[in-house]
Amino acid sequence: MSYKKTILTSASEDRLEKLIKERLAPRADKEMIDKRIWDLFGEEWCVMFTDLSGFSRNVAKFGIIHFLQTIYESQRLLIPILENNDGILLKIEGDSYLVIFRNITKAVHSSIEMQKALIKYNKTKSAEEKVLLCVGLGYGKMLRIGDEDVFGPEVNAASKLGEDIAKTGEILVTESVKENLQKVDKHKFELIKDIPPGAKKAYKLKY
Repeated sequence: MSYKKTILTSASEDRLEKLIKERLAPRADKEMIDKRIWDLFGEEWCVMFTDLSGFSRNVAKFGIIHFLQTIYESQRLLIPILENNDGILLKIEGDSYLVIFRNITKAVHSSIEMQKALIKYNKTKSAEEKVLLCVGLGYGKMLRIGDEDVFGPEVNAASKLGEDIAKTGEILVTESVKENLQKVDKHKFELIKDIPPGAKKAYKLKY
C-alpha cells in the first residue's frame, strides 16, 4: 500500500470514527450526525459480490494445492474482465470478490462476460478443475470508506445474493439494479423467491 493511499484511507476512517463517537454521546443529535456522515461518505455505486460455487467442498476433498490453483485461475480469468469494465476491486476474501462500479451497465456486462468466459474455460476441464461462479449485484447510495469497504442495504443484499443464494452460473440482482438498468439497457429478468434483507425484490438476470 502506498503512503498516499494509507493517508487517504486513514483520514476517512478517522473522520468516521470521530462522528460515530459523537453519535454515542448522551443527548447527541443523531439525525444531524447521520446527515454529516452521509454527506461525507454517501456515494451511488453498483456493488458486486462474487463467490465460487462448491469451493469449500472441493478444498476439503482435494486439498490446499487445489485451493491455490482455483484461486489463481479465477483471478487470472476474472480480474482483467473487471478492470476492462472499470470495476474497482475493493476486497478479495478467499474465493469472494467485492467490486464497485460507477456504471451499472458495465457492472452487468462484466458479470455476463465473466460467466461466459468461465463457460468456455470449463468445457475442457475435469469436474474438480472447473471454476464455477455466482454473482450478486446491488445498486444505490451507500457509504464508501476510502478504498476499503462499502456499507448499506444494497451492499448487504448483493452480498447475500452472490454468496448465499445464487447457484452456479447465476447472476442475481436487486430490484434497484433491475429498475435502474432498464432505463439505459434492456435485459430479461426472472423474479426469484429468495429476497435478501435490504431488498424489496430480487431477480435472476437472463443472459
